[in-house]
Amino acid sequence: MSALRLAFTSIILLTFVAISKAEVKIIPRPANIVVKEGSFELTVQTLIISDRETRSEAEYLASVLENGFGQKPAISQKGKGIILVLNSDLKEKLGDEGYLLKSHPDKIVIKGATNAGIFYGIQSLRQLLPANFEFNPQLSKSVAVPAMEITDKPRFAWRAFMLDESRHFKGMKEVKILLDQMALLKMNIFHWHLTDDQGWRIEIKKYPDLTKIGAFRKDTQTSRRSAERTGVPHGGYYTQEKIKEIIQYAQERHILIVPEIEMPGHAMAAIAAYPWLGTLGTATEVPVTFGKMDDSYNVANPRVYNFLEDVLREVFRLFPGKVVHIGGDEVNFIIWKNSVMMQEMMKKEGLSSPADLQIFFTNKISNFIDTSGHRMMGWNEILGGNVHELPNEEDTKVTKTLAKSAIIHFWKGNLDLIEKAVSEGYDVVNSYHADTYLDYDYKKISLLKAYSFDPIPEGLSEKYYSKIIGTGCQMWSEWIPTSKQMQMQIFPRLAAYAEVGWTPKSEKNYIGFVNALANLKEKWNLQGISYIDDLK
Repeated sequence: MSALRLAFTSIILLTFVAISKAEVKIIPRPANIVVKEGSFELTVQTLIISDRETRSEAEYLASVLENGFGQKPAISQKGKGIILVLNSDLKEKLGDEGYLLKSHPDKIVIKGATNAGIFYGIQSLRQLLPANFEFNPQLSKSVAVPAMEITDKPRFAWRAFMLDESRHFKGMKEVKILLDQMALLKMNIFHWHLTDDQGWRIEIKKYPDLTKIGAFRKDTQTSRRSAERTGVPHGGYYTQEKIKEIIQYAQERHILIVPEIEMPGHAMAAIAAYPWLGTLGTATEVPVTFGKMDDSYNVANPRVYNFLEDVLREVFRLFPGKVVHIGGDEVNFIIWKNSVMMQEMMKKEGLSSPADLQIFFTNKISNFIDTSGHRMMGWNEILGGNVHELPNEEDTKVTKTLAKSAIIHFWKGNLDLIEKAVSEGYDVVNSYHADTYLDYDYKKISLLKAYSFDPIPEGLSEKYYSKIIGTGCQMWSEWIPTSKQMQMQIFPRLAAYAEVGWTPKSEKNYIGFVNALANLKEKWNLQGISYIDDLK
């Protein structure tokens, strides 16, 4: 090694030796960091020590290091280097997703009670490397990793990002980019909004017209309450084979995919394909406008339940996860009130309001989902109550009780509705729209506002904290047709929501977060990911 090379290496090592806890740039911020003296020199000759149980994480790490060194390091069962240790005894201390990362001058050890924990330790290690490490293998022959000990686990079990592909279809390439970013940020739920009024995006083999007709629309509204149209058809869908590929890609990154199949509202694309599904039965084309549509599934028709159960069976077979989101929001009760068939059913079943009818429907679906070994999730309208603060409260009063197995996805209404839900025994994911909707511009939700969101509402009794199982941020796509526009809405706020879901409140610090964000921005620049440089 030349004298110049030695001097350059020494400068790097000295820089890392002098690092302080505050300068550790990992997002989301770990629960505990202790900085030590010295550093570990990482080279392509560094072994990855792994047994059979951690082999998939070792292969993942090897591919990361190959990106930086231009050559894949060896994986061995013995030796020194980066040592991956699976130890179930750590579960009490770290939970299912926590990890220990210890960087010493002679080795790096990553421990977890589960493979997910080891994977997240690898993500923290990735962020300790130079931001450009994975993007130019010609630059790196060795990298100094500062000596430190990290003990870390997530604050919440449910850390979700939702992508709406019904309104604007983005495709597999974009989904994989998003899954990669979620993995780096330790987000573990990809909530995939696959059906809505403006497009049905998932192949259902028993009902081919759902994609043949329901996946395509002739035109698209350009802006809210506007008569202008793009003049261009829009469409697309995922075959079941492509969905399987995406599921595998997500599983390799310890991300669970939760599909959303909307019911009983937001169903116009399905009704266009099979008009007998609707209450009105008049839709023959997929809507080209956005907003609250008139029609919904005819929940008084037994054939509709058969259809939905058929659809869900195929969904169950496709997705290995046990949670299925049914939407359940923004049903147009006026149509139900004017339907003779609906009114007769309400009278027969002793239902007092359209909201009661929705709970009756939802419970039938929930029972089917439960008996199939799965669990239902839905937006908080499924509980009833005047979520939208309608002037006619009689429509939203309920006497029926929603199945207790349901997960309530809170997005709208008075925050008291959260306390009501948890006090009645429901698990809640808090995605309050004013704090988590990524389609909102940066004036409505700045980076600081996103970072400041707390899924546990102020004033909630501590005895209910465990019922708030997590949070999610939502990328609705009505007015966001292109991938570049979408990325600019998502980034950098996705990083803020990742820290909201993972980091203990006591360790959160916005200034530190912004400093750490500089490394992510450099990565995004190198990957060609668009973002807004908003630090207000």
